[in-house]
Amino acid sequence: MPDDHPFDDLDVPEDPLADLDRATEQLTVRSEKRRYGKSMVIIEGFEGDTDLDSLASELKSALGTGGTVKEGHIELQGDHEERVRELLEENGYSIRG
Repeated sequence: MPDDHPFDDLDVPEDPLADLDRATEQLTVRSEKRRYGKSMVIIEGFEGDTDLDSLASELKSALGTGGTVKEGHIELQGDHEERVRELLEENGYSIRG
């Protein structure tokens, strides 16, 4: 009897409900000016157990910018609002507005 399992090659996520959580969250993405005229993109509206540190890290890498996680939201440096919206939607998130 072979040792391999028929479902080993299927790309099934560890937690199939994680994508559902992601799709039902309504995120808000907005830009704001900070001190010295610096732009920041704020991403809010996360619920459940979204790994904000990991997501922030992915976004910072994709955008080549700095940022941080604060009190349940992500702040990214620079004027990247449109690109952030695209990246989040590509990853299955719903954006409000």
